[in-house]
This record gives sequence, C-alpha cells and structure tokens, in this order.
Amino acid sequence: MSHVAFIGLGIMGRPMAANLVAAGHVVRGYSRGETSRRRAEESGVPTAKTLTATLDGADVVVLVLPDTPDVVDVLEGHVLHSLASGGTVIDMSTIEPGRTRDLHAACAERGLAMLDAPVSGGEAGAVEGSLSIMVGGDAEVLTAQRPLLEAMGRTIVHVGGPGAGQVVKAANQLMVAGHLQMLAEALAFLDAHGVDPVAALDVIGAGLAGSTVIQRKRDSVLAGNFEPGFRLALHHKDLGIVSRAAREEGVALPATALVAQLVQAMIARGDGGLDHSALVLLARTMNGRHADVDR
Repeated sequence: MSHVAFIGLGIMGRPMAANLVAAGHVVRGYSRGETSRRRAEESGVPTAKTLTATLDGADVVVLVLPDTPDVVDVLEGHVLHSLASGGTVIDMSTIEPGRTRDLHAACAERGLAMLDAPVSGGEAGAVEGSLSIMVGGDAEVLTAQRPLLEAMGRTIVHVGGPGAGQVVKAANQLMVAGHLQMLAEALAFLDAHGVDPVAALDVIGAGLAGSTVIQRKRDSVLAGNFEPGFRLALHHKDLGIVSRAAREEGVALPATALVAQLVQAMIARGDGGLDHSALVLLARTMNGRHADVDR
C-alpha cells in the first residue's frame, strides 16, 4: 500500500481520495479551502492544513487541481523540494501538454518519477471508482502505480510518453463538448416538433447515436437540474487547452472551434458555474424558448 499525499479535494478529488482510503492506502489530503477539507474528512479522508504537512512521509503525490498554473505552483513550489528521491508524482489534473512535458523533466532532475494521468467520467465516475484514466509517461512507472490507479478507475490505458495523457484528455474534452452540444440541439429540435424527449432519448440512446453523455446527463437535463458535476468554466478552460495545442501543431478543428464559442457564450451569460450540460439552455434561448435556472 502507498502513502499518498492527495492534493485537490474538490468535486472530483474528494471521492477519488476516498476510494484510495477504502482500498487500504494511507492517504493524507489537502485543499486550500476549509470547507473542502471538512467534506473530505466526512468522506473518510484524513487531511492536513498545510501542504508541508500533507507531503510529510509521502511516497506518492496525486494532484487533482483546476488548471496549469495550480499544478506548476504546487509542484515547483512544494513537491519538488519535499518529496524524497524515488517518489512518484501522478498528475490527474487536466493541463497543458507542453507544460506537462516540462514538469516530467523537472521531476526527473530531482530523481522523481511522474505520470500525467487525467481522467474522464465526471463526478459519478469518481464516486463509483469507474473513471477512464489516460496515462502518459514511463510504462514501468505505470506498472508500479497501477494498483493505486485501479482504486480510482476501471479503464487505465498507457497512451504514450510524457504529455500524451494530456493530449488524449484534450481530445476527450473536445468530443464531450461536441456530444453535449448535439444533445442540446437534438432536444431543441424535438421540443419544436412536440415529441416526448424521454421516449426519443430512450430509442436514440440505444442506437448508433447513443453515448455516455446521454446515459450520464439525460435525467438531470430533462429535470432542468444543472448542479455541476463538471462546471462549464472548467470545460471552457479545457477547450482553451485544445485550441492552443492545436495551433502549436497547425491542426484545423473547425467544429471544435464552434462549440468552444458556444461555451464562451455561456460563460459570458454568467453560467460558468453550471454543469456543462447546461449548453441546452443556450440552445433553448437561441430558439426562443427561455428557461430560468439558479446560478
């Protein structure tokens, strides 16, 4: 069993850390917010009030943080100076692939192994321990850390060297955004024709157009519940990562750019705190069907 410093106890991190505890690993969690730490404690995750205390004695550091600057700050400002040589950093955040490659190199200089291992599956997958984990880095390091990852995910795939996990996560995020927008437009289309959306999604979901997006999001969308499992603001950040990484390689992604603009419109409306399935609200508004929602 590993001694894990788990940094980032938000919507995703808290249940992931709880699953590590349930699997028998020694876990100490950290989050800047007192409320997040309290909720983690209620979930069975021991916490510390400082990063220094969290890292003390750890041989593995797991990061689930919002954005690239957060990961860089924690790694360069704390972990690289505190984790003993031979330790392993597993970054399960979604950040810039290029910056991730730099962090792999920085870890190697300090005698640390690193995996970039972003996840897909949303809050439900984190709670269930059924996340899909796309792993970049040394295959031997993944072999050593696979038992730890198996406590949090069901599908764990080595996709390449340093940064490859983040590239695959970026591809995942552009596809999820596209699925959500198509679900939003399909519901607007069905509504305009007076067709029961429940029956329609039953049959659509069982056919070629079926997707995990429909399975995970249909009930909350139909109920008008946009309590965040994954906030639009974070998906907006992820699509920015896609855009910059695509530009670096000269890749044209026109449909992704369009969906990114629609997500940007939601942010401009003040809807960044809603679940990313709230794209359906914009589709309704564009078709003259307004819906009030708590923000």
